[in-house]
Amino acid sequence: MIIGKTKSVCPVCLRAVDAQKRSEKDGIYLDKRCDEHGAFSALIWEGNLASYLRWNSENNAVDPPREGRAPEKGCPKDCGLCTEHLRKGCCMLLELTGRCNLRCPVCFAATGEAPKADLSLEEIEKQYDYLMAHGGPFNIQLSGGEPTVRDDLPEIIRLGREKGFTFFQLNTNGLRLAAEPGYAETLREAGLNTVFLQFDALDDKVSITLRGRALLEEKKHCIEACAAAGLGVVLVPVIARDVNEDQVGAILRFALEKSPAVRGVHFQPLSYFGRCALKRPERPITIPKLLALIEEQTDGLLHASDFYGGGAESAYCSFHASYRVREDGSLKPLPRRQSGGCCCTSSDDSRTSVADQWSGTASDFGEDDPLTETSALDAFLEQARRSTFAVSGMVFQDAWNLDLDRLRRCHICEVDSRYGMVPFCAYNLTNQNGEALYR
Repeated sequence: MIIGKTKSVCPVCLRAVDAQKRSEKDGIYLDKRCDEHGAFSALIWEGNLASYLRWNSENNAVDPPREGRAPEKGCPKDCGLCTEHLRKGCCMLLELTGRCNLRCPVCFAATGEAPKADLSLEEIEKQYDYLMAHGGPFNIQLSGGEPTVRDDLPEIIRLGREKGFTFFQLNTNGLRLAAEPGYAETLREAGLNTVFLQFDALDDKVSITLRGRALLEEKKHCIEACAAAGLGVVLVPVIARDVNEDQVGAILRFALEKSPAVRGVHFQPLSYFGRCALKRPERPITIPKLLALIEEQTDGLLHASDFYGGGAESAYCSFHASYRVREDGSLKPLPRRQSGGCCCTSSDDSRTSVADQWSGTASDFGEDDPLTETSALDAFLEQARRSTFAVSGMVFQDAWNLDLDRLRRCHICEVDSRYGMVPFCAYNLTNQNGEALYR
């Protein structure tokens, strides 16, 4: 049964092509045909049509980019953002360096391959100014490469604070945070809020497959260092079919043991772009599959029915649930209106909710509690935040499953001085030969 039409791209030439969504007993598929390279089909939802339609809680309100450019070539080649884009953005990635202290077999940015020179502080300042002039402040994700290879990272954070940005997230493998005493404190004092920590398993065999070497002990040391510094940590597992599907429950239980230092877990099913040593399977990890793994591997501590699709972005891009952690270790799911995160309906709502959920404070981790100097209401609200735990995920699109209707709602962008703000899935899009549109 054909249930909808959209646009996608050819995985060979990345030319925009017509596409349609087809319902079968085992899932929903995206079908498309390129006049030059033939037909392609990709699984986009592992479940029946009723579950697919029920998930669509998308907010159709328009929150357009400020001063968007006029489209010329058509989506996805006019990003910057163009006037056909439906969201001004929430989270902005600044790639500070192409250098990295790992050589991961899977890397969306393909870092370490003849990296370009690091962005200068002057260039970074221009990017901050550009963002402020085009809808800022946004949540800033400091990325790379591995951003901690830059010794001036604290200065970059302080500069962004001076420009008016209020939330800074560090996308990191955690190696320097684990190895260098006092480094986490230095970053927190500079204004860092959250460490988005690459964390794929509690089994070093998985680390060797996805990251090239054993890393578990260093990841644990990183979490300890961040906890001591009062930096909130979000574990970010990349989940790949036939690699670490069995690690979902173990990661969640480990994160809960480390709560409130660990604020939550943000799953990312592997997307097949950039440098990827793994072959794309016929049935990649979809939202229903991952939610089923969460429920099965936590023995019902978390339920698939606890989760909601995105609100500001397409519902089919993400999932989110927040929980109150009870004293006995059990979890109480919060109603959607209190859950925040990916379920907010505007870019600004999502920005502030994510910042509140994922940030850490010194009082989280046993230092002198500043709540004694606040009002009773402030103390209550702060205590409530510290007892919450978030589980979310983002299903990034590759050349096989890219849906341009979803892309136009994206509010996670890469900032590039050549183009402006480019939706993450467009910026990192590569064809089957690794050739990119924007990189």
